[in-house]
Amino acid sequence: MFENLSDRLERSFKLLKGEGRITEINVAETLKDVRKALLDADVNYKVAKTFTDTVKEKALGQNVLKAVKPSELMVKIVHDELAALMGGETAELNLKSSPTIILMSGLQGSGKTTFAGKLAKMLKDKKSKHPLLVADDIYRPAAIDQLKVLGEQIGVPVYAEESNKNPVDIAQNAIKQAKKDGNDVIIIDTAGRLAVDEQMMNEIAAIKKAINPTEILFVVDAMTGQDAVNTAKEFNDRLNFTGVVLTKLDGDTRGGAALSIRSVVDKPIKFVGTGEKMEAIDPFHPTRMADRILGMGDIVSLVEKAQEQFDEEEVRRLSKKIAKNQFDFNDFLSQINQVRKVGNIKDIVSMIPGVSKAMKDIDVKEDTFKKVEAIIQSMTPRERSHPEVLNSIRKLRIAKGSGSTVADVNKLIKQFEDMRKMMKMVRAGKAPQIPGLAAAKR
Repeated sequence: MFENLSDRLERSFKLLKGEGRITEINVAETLKDVRKALLDADVNYKVAKTFTDTVKEKALGQNVLKAVKPSELMVKIVHDELAALMGGETAELNLKSSPTIILMSGLQGSGKTTFAGKLAKMLKDKKSKHPLLVADDIYRPAAIDQLKVLGEQIGVPVYAEESNKNPVDIAQNAIKQAKKDGNDVIIIDTAGRLAVDEQMMNEIAAIKKAINPTEILFVVDAMTGQDAVNTAKEFNDRLNFTGVVLTKLDGDTRGGAALSIRSVVDKPIKFVGTGEKMEAIDPFHPTRMADRILGMGDIVSLVEKAQEQFDEEEVRRLSKKIAKNQFDFNDFLSQINQVRKVGNIKDIVSMIPGVSKAMKDIDVKEDTFKKVEAIIQSMTPRERSHPEVLNSIRKLRIAKGSGSTVADVNKLIKQFEDMRKMMKMVRAGKAPQIPGLAAAKR
């Protein structure tokens, strides 16, 4: 996401490199390119024009310090305005009322049902809530079954009335049931259509009036670009929703919806969906997203994701094995699984400052680890725990069993040995210094 926009903005800032000061002429040239970059990213034209006008006004009003280059100052101003454009502050979900009633809205195919499941899992696991999912889509044949499957998968109850064709009654009955069962969050999955129509709007407006929800979340597919913003405006005019959910941000999207939607409907983006897994849901942080758009990474989110998967007992166990030089392929496989739990590889790479830019021409495939896992799983228990026994005959058998080559097996063994040596050096306090790190610490 945002890769093309990031590249275009970087090229725009180069127009100011080498300039001793900011002038109306060089700012105008830079912002002309910035505006083109935003429009190419499918940002609303009025939003792009207002944005660049604001940046220009602030840039010309700044006194450039000798220690700060004009291009660096422009990056800072653009960064701050991008964050403001997307809402500035992180918008929290309102969970103060009990029960909290969350009404999902949006077009068919936007990912409402899947997101409802993701949200329920997040509230259950991270907020210690007891959610109830409500199947209130009476039109799409598989909608109720899909929600039931998701509910079973994440351990959350699902309320459904297959024979009832009145969505208002279903929602009201679900709330009564939730109060009896002690569910403190009720997530109602409503019907969508292939396009905005009067019947759909009247139906969801009737549900809203009957249940008075705490939150109304509008779910939109970020890959639909400017159409997403237009649809959001129509829904907001009828429902006055409380927040936006952008799904499929891990896809081939230009990012225009994320940059435009807040300005057009004046409602915060509260969550983003970044993959198909039920854990692939993140609160939306405007400042962090601005960091990523400008190629600065998002190390805070990466650390938070890692901490969620942090297993203190596993770290202690691993530390003891490293100290005794007993780190083996079982541990190697365990570490791979820990990395995969943090998120998809492309998403992780985009969060590391500088790495995303350095690897932009490298195809980082999501199945990168599958070959590694296949090779390790083709080893016997003894081979995994005692890698030194791996001879040419064993390597040939492993290669055949994993659908790879002996060269692939040798490459993995070398990577494993390098990793084991590095871990031993770190443990002994002899790890090589990263250039610039010592100076930074001073």
